[in-house]
Amino acid sequence: MIYIKSPTEIEKMRKSCRIIGCLLDALEEIIRPGISTLELDKYAEDFIRSRGGSPSFKGYRVDSLPPFPGSICASINEQIVHGIPSAKKILQEGDIIGIDLGVVLDGYNGDAARTYRVGKISAEAEDLLQVTKDALYRGIAAAIPGNRVGDISYAIGSFVKFKGYFVADDLTGHGVGRDLHEEPMIPNIGKQGRGPRLAAGMTLAIEPMVNIGTNRVSENGWEFKVADNSLSAHFEHTILVTDGAPEILTVAG
Repeated sequence: MIYIKSPTEIEKMRKSCRIIGCLLDALEEIIRPGISTLELDKYAEDFIRSRGGSPSFKGYRVDSLPPFPGSICASINEQIVHGIPSAKKILQEGDIIGIDLGVVLDGYNGDAARTYRVGKISAEAEDLLQVTKDALYRGIAAAIPGNRVGDISYAIGSFVKFKGYFVADDLTGHGVGRDLHEEPMIPNIGKQGRGPRLAAGMTLAIEPMVNIGTNRVSENGWEFKVADNSLSAHFEHTILVTDGAPEILTVAG
């Protein structure tokens, strides 16, 4: 079931999403060679709790997996999503790292991700980050009333293909609100005019995950990586479908 949020619910989501936007910006100043992903996790959890929220991911359960232990997902280089923070994972000059995080405040969730440069990165990695970010904004632009979920998927997938990259198999965006994951699922590849119709009041987490070498994914517990160990990038925003242009909620403003 797809939930249309009331103005009161949307205002609650704006507050949780604003914490995420501020934290994603703050991490730009923290991420550097030599820092561990566990240190990033602690920084993020302290940031979220100091503003009255809770990390949505910590303790999250899926199927038979143990509860997710981190406040963030920290996915380095060939890791696509769900990287588990660790004191043994130390960032190196030239790495890229995707930070995915959720915040719940007053019963409502936001969800967003950004891929960061660690020092100076290769031209290949720079292009991957730009294509993935551009794919996200193309998907967001398609999130207007009267369109369907497939229009978002097509906008993302066709652009990624045109640029010569690959959408990671079977990893999707989703609705978000009272629950971290709600209907509808939002694939990153699809056909125009297909799927549920979009309406004002929907809140959606749109999140292209783009690989350089292949669409195929290798899974190990929580963690997903590119099957050929090429680089992967991930950008995500929680947005509100309005009667006009979509509103991006996970920004600091």
